[in-house]
Amino acid sequence: MKINQEYIKEFSAKLLAIPSPTGYSHKAIEFLKQEAESLGFDCKVNPKGNLMIYVSGSDSQKTVGISGHVDTLGLMVRSISSSGTLKVTNLGGPIIPTLDGEYCTVITRDEKMYSGTILFTSPSQHVHKDASSGVRNIDTIEVRLDEKVKNKEDVEKLGIFNGDFVAIDPKTTWTDSGFIKSRFLDDKISVAIMFAVLKQLKEESIQPKNNHIFIISTFEEVGHGTSWIPEEIEEMLAVDMGCIGLDLSCTEYDVSICAKDSSGPYDYQMTSDLIDLAKKEQCSYAVDIYPMYGSDVSAALRAGQNIKGALIGPGVHASHGMERTHMDAIISTMKLLYAYIKN
Repeated sequence: MKINQEYIKEFSAKLLAIPSPTGYSHKAIEFLKQEAESLGFDCKVNPKGNLMIYVSGSDSQKTVGISGHVDTLGLMVRSISSSGTLKVTNLGGPIIPTLDGEYCTVITRDEKMYSGTILFTSPSQHVHKDASSGVRNIDTIEVRLDEKVKNKEDVEKLGIFNGDFVAIDPKTTWTDSGFIKSRFLDDKISVAIMFAVLKQLKEESIQPKNNHIFIISTFEEVGHGTSWIPEEIEEMLAVDMGCIGLDLSCTEYDVSICAKDSSGPYDYQMTSDLIDLAKKEQCSYAVDIYPMYGSDVSAALRAGQNIKGALIGPGVHASHGMERTHMDAIISTMKLLYAYIKN
């Protein structure tokens, strides 16, 4: 199959630049809806905020769900200190020490945006004895606003209040050697892969046998992204990042096929078929078990959906921190997803 690498690079960079901490994903969904409609697909946004993209099949007796999530990790304003800094609570599970020194954007309820920096509460080596040794956790980091604020009242005059979202700068970079390094490749790089497949289907005038609903979910990072799915879906494939490390086989150059995660084993036949397809398509792949992981398929199964499900995705290093993957993994994931849909 033809792989449009430039489309993937440009699309992923645009998507990663749109702030979408879990609970504030509507801007990203608007972007994705426009893109899907420009490719000629019918779309709908459900009350929860998830985007449904419909791909008609030649045989309408079966409907397959393909899911990826656009919500990311982030922070929310918990309180405003007397000195004008912002105390925060986490959205999802970011690795808190990696946030020290990161740039961020505070988004108010009236859509004003203010830049800031996430810092340890003892930020200066020249002042604080524990600047290097202190523990970085959610109670010892805060946001320093790039505004002339000296107290809580000054901050509130800007329109910043408790419950406002804090989006973390992804720092997206594509390297000449084929790597993309960025926060939130989990799961925006998978969404980019899904859209590259949609574009390929349209350009090649491919009509798969089954109906497909591509679901872009908005609450995966807090565990209920696809707790509701359309009732006609019989099987569902989540496209989400593959883990790297410890005794895992996956690398940044592979498509991961997950046999089991924290919710239990994925469907035996679907997983076996995906392994066979990966071999047939000559994908670089790995089969692994992720004990501290859950996907949109996990959420659907836990919510009682009567489906069978499986999970694939590109290998991503340093998940929930400063993540990285390679175009090789992206290409293998795209080839496997495309083959799954066509077959």
